[in-house]
Formats: sequence, C-alpha cells, structure tokens
Amino acid sequence: MSHAAVIELRDVYKSYQLGAHSVHALQGVDLAVQRGELLALTGPSGSGKSTILNLCGLIDQADAGDVLLNGTDIRHLNETQRTLQRRDTIGFIFQSFNLVPVMTVAENVDYPLFLTGVPLAERRERVAAQLKAVGLHEHAEHLPDALSGGQRQRVAIARALIKRPSLVIADEPTASLDSHTADQVLDLMRERGHAEGAAFVIASHDDRLTRRSDRIVSLLDGRLQ
Repeated sequence: MSHAAVIELRDVYKSYQLGAHSVHALQGVDLAVQRGELLALTGPSGSGKSTILNLCGLIDQADAGDVLLNGTDIRHLNETQRTLQRRDTIGFIFQSFNLVPVMTVAENVDYPLFLTGVPLAERRERVAAQLKAVGLHEHAEHLPDALSGGQRQRVAIARALIKRPSLVIADEPTASLDSHTADQVLDLMRERGHAEGAAFVIASHDDRLTRRSDRIVSLLDGRLQ
C-alpha cells in the first residue's frame, strides 16, 4: 500500500443485516487508488462493488479495518467533518445523471462552487473552462432536458470535476447510454482524470470500461480476486 494513495482501504470488513440474515459485503479488502488513476471495479451483483463505493465516498463506514482519504483515517472524523470532506474533495457521477432539471448546464456545473462560497467571477471562469474541457461550452445555457443522454453525462462529469476533487466515484455511469456514447463518456472520464489528477473509482458491468481503465479489480463474495 502506498502512503501517496488518494483513497486506501486496509483489511476492511463490512456486513449488513437483512432481517434475520447477516450479509458479509466485504471480507478483508485491501485496496489503494493513486492520483490520476482510473480504477475499474468489476464483479457480479452482490459482490461488494457498491459497498466499496459507499465507503470510498464516505457515505458508509466500515465495521473493521481502516479507510484513509488523502492519508486521513476517516474513522476519526465526526459526521460534520465527513460531510465537509465529501463536499470538498469527492465528486460523484451517477447512472441517472442527477442533474437539476430547472437549472441550465452552466448552473448545474456551478452549483458545487456556489455551495462552497467561491466568488462569482472565479466560478464563471472555472465553469466556462470545465464546459470547454468536456465539449459543452456551446450548450451552457441549455436545460438538461434539451440534451442527449451522453451530453447530460458530460455535464455530470464537469460538475464532479469542477471543485477539483482528489477522488471521483462513479456508479454504472454508462448503463443508460448507447454503445457509441458510452465509449465517448469512458474516454472522456479517462482523459479528464489523467489531465486533472483525480483518482476515479468506477463500478460497472460494462466490458468497455475494463479496456479503458488503468487497473481492474474484480470482486466476488466480498473479496478481491
């Protein structure tokens, strides 16, 4: 394990209670993701992919083991500190885009900066640069419903990267896209991750992801294969 890792899991265990049954979602997982690396998480449904995303995104907590974000053990953070870490250092990309329909493309991308109090002039400059980077600068004033699925996912990528996160979490980001558009979105995530130095952790059943990733981690029954 590298001390330079953006996100690091050390001997992590996580179980969930479903009625009278206990589901062992993760069983002794060790994983480190470096700055600028695009990591593909693969495996069948129920293998533990979503649990890893939730731990990396500070949405859930491990039962045992350590989870370090930029070298900080998140076990020692209170809920307010965890929320601030999520807001300031982690970007999220979802299968269903999760854009605000009444906001323009530019406003959707700007929103994370607005929440953190970045001055208006800087926000406008950063939003324009990010939209240009994902090829959507001509659509800045459009509403999400006027865009194709691929374009909306590009907006989601721009929004995830606008606050210059060290880590981006993506859950099945190409599941609702056609094959050609999915290829474009995967290429864009790889290119922007390398260009901006963000570590990407992507869970997907899409075989095309594995061809574009820097590293593939396969899970089965809560264990790395």
